[in-house]
Amino acid sequence: MRLTTKGRYAVTAMLDLALNQSEGPTSLADISTRQNISLSYLEQLFAKLRKAGLVNSVRGPGGGYRLADETDCINVASIISAVDENIDVTNCQGRGDCNGGTQCITHNLWVDLSLQIHSFLEGISLQWLIDRNKETGESPIELLSIEETA
Repeated sequence: MRLTTKGRYAVTAMLDLALNQSEGPTSLADISTRQNISLSYLEQLFAKLRKAGLVNSVRGPGGGYRLADETDCINVASIISAVDENIDVTNCQGRGDCNGGTQCITHNLWVDLSLQIHSFLEGISLQWLIDRNKETGESPIELLSIEETA
């Protein structure tokens, strides 16, 4: 599975938004500062997150972004999908042409693993990450330490 910076940053930014939602709309500049993510990169990510219906923008003074739904209704898989990340561990991107144009003998194994990963990430909501932080005292951002590949 390749979870690039795009997917990691999108989940991190959404979790930051969730953790700070009680303070009203959150500006991308605030997220950028707190999470050390480029503002221009966040703008690109949030355009996709807004298009996917995961966040709403609030205009005007004190504006920024809000979650479009409750934290228990937004899962990691939907965030990753919204920014065009692919949760796929096959070498052929699921096409089945991994062995010189034909399906390799382990293709179904990797397809099944991809489905398991997607299912796992669907079961992880922003609220679960927040709750886990309260239980363990760990930073919720540290809980997302899936190895990054570019």
